[in-house]
Amino acid sequence: MTGFDLSRLGAWADLPFWQNEGAQIAAAIDVDPRPILPPPSAMFAALERTQPDATKVVILGQDPYHTPGKADGLAFSIPQDFGGRLDSLGNIFKELQSDLHVSREQTDLSDWADQGVLLLNTALSVPQGKAGGHARLGWDRLTRQVIARLGDRPRAYLLWGAHAHGFAPDRPADLVIQTAHPSPLSARRGFFGARPFSTVNAWLTQRGQAPIDWAGTK
Repeated sequence: MTGFDLSRLGAWADLPFWQNEGAQIAAAIDVDPRPILPPPSAMFAALERTQPDATKVVILGQDPYHTPGKADGLAFSIPQDFGGRLDSLGNIFKELQSDLHVSREQTDLSDWADQGVLLLNTALSVPQGKAGGHARLGWDRLTRQVIARLGDRPRAYLLWGAHAHGFAPDRPADLVIQTAHPSPLSARRGFFGARPFSTVNAWLTQRGQAPIDWAGTK
């Protein structure tokens, strides 16, 4: 890797991060001997799939899954053919069922992204088997620039986990919901029962925007 491929980033390619910290992170990943997840082709899937003007909702997690074959570049999303434990995503589906009585089996969350849900992590890479292994590379600067870029109009923010809470926008017009992370280690400490999906849809509807179809269609 000689640098990140920005050709599919659209409007996100204008962020100053890419000319500054981005080059340093690319160099650090290049010399890391460990397998890095997700693969380079999927690392920026969240930004590529959900452009700034299309973003209605931001779901912010921590870092990608560190299990091979599980991370697809969209926060919390898992490829449909993964076949392993769902962990955080399984708890998200439990809350979706409790909140909206929606039973979802589609683990690929690209349909959410296509409706304007930016599925972003605060770090976009992780060494295989080492959760949080790239948390200090400087990815947080990208997260802050993304959230700043979205300040041109009100959006809804679901900040899942204490780490994500540190990126809460300070804009009164935004809807900001901060809960525990949906991980099996913390979901019962405030994620379950938070009703984020119905709250976001009510807020969008009140603003004259189409609600998100959280159910999945594939």
